[in-house]
Amino acid sequence: MEESLLTPNQKAVEGSDNNTRSFLTWRTFKQEVKRIGYIAGPMIPVLSSQYLLQVVSVMMVGHLGELSLASSSLAISLAGVTGLSFLMGLATGLETLCGQAYGAQQYQKLGTLTHTAIFSLILISLPLSLVWINIEKILVFIGQDPLISHEAAKFIIWLVPALFGFAVLQPLVKYYQMQSLVLPMLMSSFVSLVLHVPLCWVLVFKSGLHALGAALAISISIWENVIILWLYMRFSSSCAKTRAPISMDLFKAVGQFFRYAVPSAVMICLEWWSFELLILLSGLLPNPQLETSVLSICLNTISTLYCIPLGVGAAASTRISNELGAGNPEAARVSVAVTMCIAVMETTIVSTTLFGCRHVYGYTFSNEKEVIDYVTFMAPLVCLSIILDSIQGVLSGIARGCGWQHIGAYINLGAFYLWGIPVAATLSFWAKLGGKGLWIGIQCGSFVQTLLLAIITYRINWEQEARDARRRSLDEPFLVENGLI
Repeated sequence: MEESLLTPNQKAVEGSDNNTRSFLTWRTFKQEVKRIGYIAGPMIPVLSSQYLLQVVSVMMVGHLGELSLASSSLAISLAGVTGLSFLMGLATGLETLCGQAYGAQQYQKLGTLTHTAIFSLILISLPLSLVWINIEKILVFIGQDPLISHEAAKFIIWLVPALFGFAVLQPLVKYYQMQSLVLPMLMSSFVSLVLHVPLCWVLVFKSGLHALGAALAISISIWENVIILWLYMRFSSSCAKTRAPISMDLFKAVGQFFRYAVPSAVMICLEWWSFELLILLSGLLPNPQLETSVLSICLNTISTLYCIPLGVGAAASTRISNELGAGNPEAARVSVAVTMCIAVMETTIVSTTLFGCRHVYGYTFSNEKEVIDYVTFMAPLVCLSIILDSIQGVLSGIARGCGWQHIGAYINLGAFYLWGIPVAATLSFWAKLGGKGLWIGIQCGSFVQTLLLAIITYRINWEQEARDARRRSLDEPFLVENGLI
């Protein structure tokens, strides 16, 4: 490792490396489990609460009738595909830049990058909002029912404030996450969710807005979350080191931000969209109502449970990016080993539990015997999905921590669109396996994705990653002074 990239403490670690080749001792393992758990534990409810805002709203709208339920569900799904997923993906570029900057003790740079991301995502939200405003014409053009399209369009227009709130919220979440400041996020998410329930009830049933009240409630709740996190950042002593003034410096980092944000967004969106495409394909099967209902239940199940590996993956990204930025490749390697062990234990417990409940968990979603029997039949495949999602969720976090999202984007493109979806279509329509064939096909894509991510992770040169992270994080005058550029 290049000496000029290391602090004195890191040089001491480097110098004692020969005596610490058995780095992953039981004591080290326990210490890293505590660090990962400290981040992942709160991140799971933080991520879940964002998902539950939509779930609670749809549940209340469902009591207004079938048209309201169908249109609001369609609108929320479209909002995710055409906007929220893209903004979330772009914000994950900060997991590389902010995490490694924090590890390199470039605290002001972390704050500046956060402002850059907020500014960039707000700008991107402008054309996305235009798409939302004209969504009715798009839905009718692709053959959707005109009445449902009209109601869905009204719903999604009322979600436009949520789009801009989400553009601010996601960078703020990354700002706190990469410093392991999880308690402010947990507090703001809890307050927003608790207030959302009565707010949504009042706006849906008492204000006369009906289904539109649910959209307004989502927007208000997201902005509540933003305001709490922003005030905490501006006034808490915990953020004093990383609190950067809003200045023209934020424009200087735009290029660097998009260099990691765009492949991050592609990586996330390609996977997200592949499952949405699965639901669309199910509508072309001989019994579309049954097939779509069952696949939606399966997708909702894995989406809900995916918050667990997503939280562990966020913890892995934080720890690895921090350690690489600090020039500690061995510590990053330990974080990988520990998070993978946690992922295996978590997925074993969750998948075993779901498999044991396979005869009854269908009743959570439906009372129709045909649907429940089909869900029971699909349960083993759903358990396999949970296993693959848990492992790849952590591997994707490792990829973001290292900064090779572009590789992840290529992997997801090949795994799902060149392999998984063609296999799904072949099994479903040519082999006549129906919805089961669609699910098997998409899991073939997930398996290839997980396998390739695992191979790349196994072959990482951690010393080189640490050097790259230090160069990426340190300011140019420092690099010039030390002869690094």
